[in-house]
Amino acid sequence: MTQKDRRGVATFSQRPRSPRVPVEFALNVEGSTPSGIPFNVPAQAVKISRGGATIIMDAEVEMGSIVKLAPPFGGQLEAEVNGVWTDEMDGRQRIGVRLVSPDGWFAE
Repeated sequence: MTQKDRRGVATFSQRPRSPRVPVEFALNVEGSTPSGIPFNVPAQAVKISRGGATIIMDAEVEMGSIVKLAPPFGGQLEAEVNGVWTDEMDGRQRIGVRLVSPDGWFAE
């Protein structure tokens, strides 16, 4: 999949290895912007798989950056950003993430 970063440069992302299913739950995402400014913002998961997710959020992030996800069911998960795009239908930014833990959302 080819996408463009905020500068309009083509980037490549990986397709999910397991199917993502539609969901709708709030979570917090913590990380740093490309300029190094820390953020902790409310976000919304709209698709998940065992090892990843698609998340709607407003903070600027770069491909390859590591973020921390705090889902409503407790705990905190580290994830690598592997896609950043703006949805044409609603104009909101989405990110694709790959969870660092091999157990994904089911890690203890």
